This record gives sequence, C-alpha cells and structure tokens, in this order.
Amino acid sequence: MAGKDIELSSASASILTLGTGWFPNNPGGLERYIYELIHKLAASQDQVELCGVGLPLDAKNTQIKLTNLACPDSKISSRLWSIRDNFQKTRLGKPDAINLHFALYSFPILDILPKGVPVTFNFHGPWASESQEEVVNKKLSVWLKEKIIEQSTYNRCDRFIVLSKAFGQILHQKYQVPWQKIHIIPGGVDINHFQNNLSRQEARIKLGWPTNRPILFTSRRLVHRMGIDKLLQAIAMIKVGIPDIWLAIAGRGHIQALLQQQARELGLENNVQFLGFLPENDLPVAYQAADLTVMPSQSFEGFGLAILESLACGTPVLCTPVGGMPEILQKFSPDLITEAITVESIADKLAQVMLGKLPLPSREECRNYTIKNYDWTNIAQQVRQVLLA
Repeated sequence: MAGKDIELSSASASILTLGTGWFPNNPGGLERYIYELIHKLAASQDQVELCGVGLPLDAKNTQIKLTNLACPDSKISSRLWSIRDNFQKTRLGKPDAINLHFALYSFPILDILPKGVPVTFNFHGPWASESQEEVVNKKLSVWLKEKIIEQSTYNRCDRFIVLSKAFGQILHQKYQVPWQKIHIIPGGVDINHFQNNLSRQEARIKLGWPTNRPILFTSRRLVHRMGIDKLLQAIAMIKVGIPDIWLAIAGRGHIQALLQQQARELGLENNVQFLGFLPENDLPVAYQAADLTVMPSQSFEGFGLAILESLACGTPVLCTPVGGMPEILQKFSPDLITEAITVESIADKLAQVMLGKLPLPSREECRNYTIKNYDWTNIAQQVRQVLLA
C-alpha cells in the first residue's frame, strides 16, 4: 500500500483529493471543509492535488495543484464523461493516498483510480436523500443515486471519515459500511479568520445593523431542510413579548422568495432582514454582531460548521436536536439544544434566552472551547493519519 511507508509525523506525502467546486466561489459547507483541509495539509508540506468541477487555474499563494475536470454548467451526462476523460488524461504518477468527498463525481473514475493506494471517503451526508429533499439533480432518480452511484462508490473505498457519530450511524445502517472502517473526526474552524476582535456594537455599526435591539443571526442555504420557515414562525410567536427582536438571515437558495413572502404574511417586515449572499470577510463580523446564532435544521445536518464559526467569534449558538449538531453543544452548552425540531420548541428556547431566563456562555468561553477542540490545524492532522494509515 503506497501510504504505508510514509512517516506520518514528518515526511511529506502526496495526497489526491476529489471534491466538488472551489471555495469561496461555491460557499457551501462541503467546499469550505475541503478548502480548509487541503490548505492545512499543504501547509504541512504535503503535495496536494485537488480535482473538481469548475476549479480555477491555480490556488493563489499555495502549492496546491488544481485540476479542473469539467464545467459545472454542462449536462450531467457530459459532466460525468468529462470527469472520467480528463482525470485519465491528467494522471502522471501514483499518490500516497486518495481522498474522495462526493459520490457523484467519484463514480466515473472508480475503476481508473490507481491500484494499491488507500482510498478514504469523507461522508458528508446521504447525497441521494438530501438531493431529493432539496430538488437537486432531479433528473437522476433517487434509486439510481443511492443504489448505483453511492453504493458503488462506497464499495470501492477502504475507509471512511464522518464528522459526527450521527452520520456514522447513517453510513453504517443505510449503506452497510462496517464500523471498523468508520473514523469519527469533527470538522474544524479557521480560528485566525473567525475571531472575537470586535465589540458587539462595533460589529453592528460596521454592518449597519441596529445597535439597540436583540439580534439573532443565521447563515444557511435557503432550502427546506434548514428550517428557516420554522424559525420565522418562532420569531412571530416570541415577537409578542419581545417586539424589538431582529433576525438577520444570510444565504441564498431556491425557497428564498417563499420565505420572504412568509415573513411578510407573518408581519415580520420590521423584525427580519434577508441579507442574501454575505461576503466571506463580513461573516465573522456578522457572528460578532449577533447576541445569538440559530441553527433550526430539520434534517440531514451532519455536523454544522456554522456552529464552530459562531463560537470562534464569541457568539453562542442555539440548535435543534438534529444530526451532529448536539454532539458539538452537548459538552459545552447543552441547555441551548431545543427539546424538539418544532416551532414551539424553538420559540420556547429563544424566549428563555432573550428574556434572560437562560444564561449564555461568555464570548471568551465560546472562543476557548473552539480553540481547544476544533482548531483546523489539529483536525487536519487527525484526518491525515487516517488518509495515510
């Protein structure tokens, strides 16, 4: 096995990664995870190649090699063929480890991956089920995606990394992956980018947000499973007792118009602002400007990287008991996990916080918790050990 002779603690290794798009051009959790991981590996002197779709010509200021395999706007059949063809054309040598992140783009190259090289799949969620709920790639049937594409991909892999025990359970039960092949390594946060370096008032002034109102913040893709509709209903409920409550929603998605209409129908024009896409440099400022970050997810939340981002900026987080999110907060602020995913549970917990009935961890406590447990530098080394084992 190619990675066996690599000294994990010091020697440079060649790592081939297959992802999706390029962060921040594609500002999703998966893209951010891959971006942070490969940059930390490259900073440790590993030779990293990232293959993906719609990648730029080069990764500025790093030694990471980028190989674009297809155009993201092409038809799915053409895209998959291009991935296979271009991957085959660009192979020059055998890496020490292969790291796959997305079943759809991994599927076309399974039979042409270098032999004798350990293949690790980072399972970020049940793609077939998630895409069905979000109406993504709807031309491919759920059966085809789950039984052919996903299962074939996982059968080719030697080991797996999941961000939470919750998604380890899905990988084991839904796809019959044995637990001995599954490694639970949480996601990380860039503590240098997500900082606690502004007062709440300074952050609000910088963004032009209200300076004298209780502010909630959420940064989500605007799709059904994220629970923004439930959060809006919860705001309408607690507005009766907290009329100056203000919610800032960052993100885009195919139900944005529906959510904006819902906010109007609930009479929340003065209580909710849809920010749309929030530039990367403004995101840490937004976290610092809020009294509380809210994660109202209803399903398929494998980890919740936004929780770490907010905590690193010193702002506590309230979440629903979905997926891997409680695994982050259970050992830090368990009282900020709602009893259920319902509107009533979200509203009840928000009201307790906003009325001062539920104490919040300090900004320093939030940041120190992330530094101790989720610094990307340490997380990347844990991932590296699995890739090269």
